[in-house]
Amino acid sequence: MKTMQAVLVILVFSGLVAVQTTLAAQHVIGGSQGWEQSVDFDSWASDQSFKVGDQLVFKYSGLHSVVELGSETAYKSCDVGTPVNSLSSGNDVVKLSKTGTRYFACGTVGHCEQGMKIKVNVVSSDSKSASSPGSGSDSGSGSGSESSSGHGLRASIGYIFVVGSFVIGLIWAY
Repeated sequence: MKTMQAVLVILVFSGLVAVQTTLAAQHVIGGSQGWEQSVDFDSWASDQSFKVGDQLVFKYSGLHSVVELGSETAYKSCDVGTPVNSLSSGNDVVKLSKTGTRYFACGTVGHCEQGMKIKVNVVSSDSKSASSPGSGSDSGSGSGSESSSGHGLRASIGYIFVVGSFVIGLIWAY
């Protein structure tokens, strides 16, 4: 009987972990176009909700890179000379581990000045909704939203998994 109780506890715990995992979203920066100069990143970001636990995915060709800037001043002036972090794989993933604003730009000379930069406002994972503030640009260019931020659907699937695991555990225990 103790073995079955242990299995039940493990199933419920696994389900709870699955719920937490399913709540995280992956945001492909720039949507289907990716991290490219033709995208209006301010407009794209204004349609997104970035939460703690989410991931940013930068997909780009060898002509670009990603640098994380340490301040809004560096972001506004495109000072890519002293980045907090530099990425160059062409498929970079950045985990959003705490609330606050983060700033990213292309490290290729001149690209940031041409608008290849993004400001991401990260809110707590229990926030109902929030979006990253843009610069007010309304251009629809490159605003395709390719993000896995369907938190409601993924949460429902996670809860179904938890309840299903619990019911199966109960049936198996008796």
